Amino acid sequence: MFKKTMAMALAGLMLTSMAGTTALTAKAENDDVMELTMYFPVSVGGGPDALIDALCEEYHKENPNVKVSPVYAGSYADTRTKVQAAIKGGNTPDLAIMFSIDLYSLLSMDAIADIDSFCTTDADKEWLNGFYDGFMMNSRDGETTYGIPWQRSTIVLYYNKDAFEAAGLDPEQPPKTWDELKEDAKKLTITENGQTTQYGIQIPSDGYAYWMLQTFCVEQNGFNLMNETGTETYYDDERTAKGLEFWKSLADDGSMPEGIVAWATTPSDFLEGKTAMMYHTTGNLTNVKNNASFNFGVAMLPANESYGSPTGGGNFYIFKGVSEERQQAAFDFIKWMTDDERVAQWSIDTGYVATRPSAYDTERMQEYAKEFPYCLVARDQLEYGYAELSTYNQAEVQKAIDDAISYVMTDQQDVESALATAQQTADGILQAYR
Repeated sequence: MFKKTMAMALAGLMLTSMAGTTALTAKAENDDVMELTMYFPVSVGGGPDALIDALCEEYHKENPNVKVSPVYAGSYADTRTKVQAAIKGGNTPDLAIMFSIDLYSLLSMDAIADIDSFCTTDADKEWLNGFYDGFMMNSRDGETTYGIPWQRSTIVLYYNKDAFEAAGLDPEQPPKTWDELKEDAKKLTITENGQTTQYGIQIPSDGYAYWMLQTFCVEQNGFNLMNETGTETYYDDERTAKGLEFWKSLADDGSMPEGIVAWATTPSDFLEGKTAMMYHTTGNLTNVKNNASFNFGVAMLPANESYGSPTGGGNFYIFKGVSEERQQAAFDFIKWMTDDERVAQWSIDTGYVATRPSAYDTERMQEYAKEFPYCLVARDQLEYGYAELSTYNQAEVQKAIDDAISYVMTDQQDVESALATAQQTADGILQAYR
């Protein structure tokens, strides 16, 4: 009963202007339509690129003097590379949806405008203060705001209720602790004639490996993989090692595939019954809901000492290097996009967390939550959320820990050696920013 076609999703995005939204009236020279270029990534299933296209078309209908042209740039990493290349090549885009964790790298390029400077009215300031605090952790540098949360997420546990029943587990009781996760994963693993046909758990170890590691090494005790200014990492901390050791133990006991578990194929493995549980972004929630042929559940990540998940996903950024008029046009578009009704519909259509608490007060979201309460799991997990790994020279610092995880998962290095090397590499990179 929860199936939605893309046509219905797109129809839901054809929203009317909300009271209080100021239509953009600024025109380019000679009254031509101002065309803004916006880069954006897609790292989940479910067709968010088509949804973005529909939203941009709707904005143009309501604001005929401005046309936002989205440019699909691939993954988050691909988008980062292409935006940086465009800026260096003198073809700076007007705005982009990029990793929230790209903040410090963009600041080091002096590439992005601060959002506070556009908030000149009380209404603007009220809007800016209306996002979840958990998502603003990767959106500000000190007190200055540079990113506006859009497709934001936490990591959640997806589990196959039918597989739970077949294994003699209670389908309404997903694992709540590391010990329960390990125990349930073993029971859910099916091996026939020496071949594993169903793994108990899959946790991706490529692409966003560092993000998954954060779920195991960051607790509600103030520890994180980096400091708050993006200049230090703590890859070789004993808490990081403990988390990576537990993660690796799931593969060592056979309940998770050995080696590298792919980010892109983990959701399809779950949908095809190749794994009974998976860690993945809530941004795949609607994809799973629309395509699962079995009863499934969604839960907060199992706890060690406490619950917790790093936040993730993308923010809007406005770039320097374009005219003030174009920057203002980009700001007005972002405000329009993050209206409560649109934020609510985007969450419904994709599974991403609605980034404003007030979006959950809308009638459409309240009705959807009654129909599909799993849409609230990632939001509720924000209570235990913390900042995603973010530093200067993000790509290289992130690669250091991703490589360490890869070496451990493929038995090329032990945990202590791999993390020590990663820390040494990160220290060398970040020395210039201290």
